[in-house]
Amino acid sequence: METITINRKELKKIIRETFEDVLSDSKDLISEAVLEAMEDIGLAKAMETGKTGQYIDTTEFKENLTSKIKRIK
Repeated sequence: METITINRKELKKIIRETFEDVLSDSKDLISEAVLEAMEDIGLAKAMETGKTGQYIDTTEFKENLTSKIKRIK
């Protein structure tokens, strides 16, 4: 195995390019994780609201969640 020498600027560029590749390749995975986290947060908030006795309709909950997701996209 041969040893190579690169300067700090070149190393930074290589790392940045690699990171960008990883992010672009896992875009769907990241989107799904964010969406799932948002759904979990929405469900937790709905559960907290339910504990206070202020109930909302399932349809209303889904509409609220959908509109919040669309705003983020």
